[in-house]
Amino acid sequence: MAIKKSELYSSLWKSCDELRGGMDASQYKNYVLALLFVKYVSDKYAGVADALIEVPTGGSFQDIVALKGDKEIGDKINKIIAKLAEANDLGGIFNDADFNDADKLGKGQEMKDRLSNLVGIFENSALNFSKNRADGDDILGDFQEINYPKKRTTEAQSTQRENFCISFGTFFYLEVSRGCL
Repeated sequence: MAIKKSELYSSLWKSCDELRGGMDASQYKNYVLALLFVKYVSDKYAGVADALIEVPTGGSFQDIVALKGDKEIGDKINKIIAKLAEANDLGGIFNDADFNDADKLGKGQEMKDRLSNLVGIFENSALNFSKNRADGDDILGDFQEINYPKKRTTEAQSTQRENFCISFGTFFYLEVSRGCL
């Protein structure tokens, strides 16, 4: 079942609301895109052999969900995202989102609550990208299938992965900017 755009937009608004107060609105996208990217690739590629993106053990959105309520949630989210980035040669792609930044996300309980709530927004079962196909309303799948055919060479895979990530980021940057700024 396809994800309804209204559900995605609603989640984007909620995530921006959760981040309000600790940072400039222009910085919301760094956190929202990082979590949404991990959610998307985890839903689409976790456990899929020869996938465009490898989701390593300990590098999935479900690993982030398991951190809700953990006093070290920010530091541990950073490590999970780093693991996913490292497995896919995406070093530095998420450097603008420090989930352990007390100045932006609060200290102690405030950070734990804010990040737990933020993760909970994307944990919503209505945002399951794993089978996101429907006539004319697939938010990301059409882009992926057009630009990344199933048969590809190993040499080209790394470049395709980078281009996919850049395009994904651009698409959601525009959506987050429209909805949150």
